[in-house]
Amino acid sequence: MAHQYPILFLGSGSNVLFLEKYYQGIVILNRIRGFKINENISSWSIHVCAGEIWNDIVTMCLKKNIPGLENLALIPGYAGSAPIQNIGAYGMEFCQVCEYVDILLLETGEKIRLDVNDCNFGYRSSIFKTTCFYNYVIVAIGLKLNKKWTACLNYSTLYHLRKKSITPTQIYKIIYFLRRIKIPNPIYIGNAGSFFKNPIISNRQTKKILNIHPNAPYFNHANDTVKFSAGWLIDACGLKGYHLGAAAVHDKQAAIIINTGYATGCEILNLARYIFFKVKKKFFILLESEVQLISKTKKIDSSKIIS
Repeated sequence: MAHQYPILFLGSGSNVLFLEKYYQGIVILNRIRGFKINENISSWSIHVCAGEIWNDIVTMCLKKNIPGLENLALIPGYAGSAPIQNIGAYGMEFCQVCEYVDILLLETGEKIRLDVNDCNFGYRSSIFKTTCFYNYVIVAIGLKLNKKWTACLNYSTLYHLRKKSITPTQIYKIIYFLRRIKIPNPIYIGNAGSFFKNPIISNRQTKKILNIHPNAPYFNHANDTVKFSAGWLIDACGLKGYHLGAAAVHDKQAAIIINTGYATGCEILNLARYIFFKVKKKFFILLESEVQLISKTKKIDSSKIIS
């Protein structure tokens, strides 16, 4: 019987790492398609089924002259995965455009709508990463995009753009180009994007690093903390391009671990551990995995494996 086995719902699997060759359960690909747009005087509300490709929704909105998602261009995966780790890029996060998330409880078949405030969104986190992994599935998301659009340019590589003259489509094209340069296409080179989160550290830690490395990139965060670049920390440890078996640190973006051929999940995990301890030893900073680790039967807390 199907219910005797663990069930794993995936979109495209773009943010997971299977540690074993075979998963001893049932993998269900979410392909619930469709979207609906409602418009009022001040905003657009868009109901998106979880099986829609995220970047297709971004481009569809732009074609319909609906701005607001352009900074989240070319993030891989499906719409249903967006809330799980609160996807973000180039100064913007999913929670800024989320209105609700619809989930289906697997044991009862009941559908529940969670308001954005119920989702406990944080930096690369949400209620969906901290609750039971197999008892629900995300079936749809709700987006709310304001008609009073202002360009989001609060990211270093976008600072040079002029807010008053830039268009949403131009921002999309710039970010599309930047991501294509920095992130290898997973169709050709296996990767899950940034393997590690940008760590949130104290102002005191930041000052110590800047005293030695004054040009290190960082971003002010909430409550007198600083978001530091994981890629820069890894690169500063001399690990850009470093190989461990068939796994390697990407030579253009050090936060990305790539599969150069036939690396196993354990080889990639061993490289992640090596990176973790190198950064810890040099900077006293503990990196956290963005990637969800999957054993033979379940999701694993990466902090208990990598640290």
